[in-house]
Amino acid sequence: MVNEIRLNQTPIKVYEYMEELENGLHRITVSFKVTSEEYHDIAVLLYQETFDIQVPEQGLNFRGRITNYSTSITNLYEKGNVGDYQVTFSEI
Repeated sequence: MVNEIRLNQTPIKVYEYMEELENGLHRITVSFKVTSEEYHDIAVLLYQETFDIQVPEQGLNFRGRITNYSTSITNLYEKGNVGDYQVTFSEI
């Protein structure tokens, strides 16, 4: 089971991980929790256009971008809120 990915060297603890290979290119979908305290840093990170993506437990490294994104909550500025994020990264 994969417990962590790295986006541009930033570690992200994940609780769900799915990996696919399509036409020789990697695609991963991850789910992770974001607290109100982490929200700003995670939002700034995810706004970057492309990422160096590492999955240390799989020995996987690739350059990718977000191709699908969803969150369970839109107001993480409110103290104490926790959101579930699901993000798909596709190799470019």
